[in-house]
Amino acid sequence: MQERKIKCPQCGRLAIYTLENSSRPFCSERCKLIDLGAWADESYKVPTPPNQEHMQENNTQELNSEKFNYGIGSDED
Repeated sequence: MQERKIKCPQCGRLAIYTLENSSRPFCSERCKLIDLGAWADESYKVPTPPNQEHMQENNTQELNSEKFNYGIGSDED
């Protein structure tokens, strides 16, 4: 069976993609840790669709803050 070589997602060097390469798909442990650090630092983010419930909660908070700013519904008269 022929060795499969792929580009390291971090540095672009060729990496051997086998079970013996514990850093796969990266070329080295260093590249693997750099990538992990980027995830931990939130440099990478997985896009998610807006949550309808979260959007409604934000709208309610905005409305409440507008009422506060304009004195609507305040007991101080």
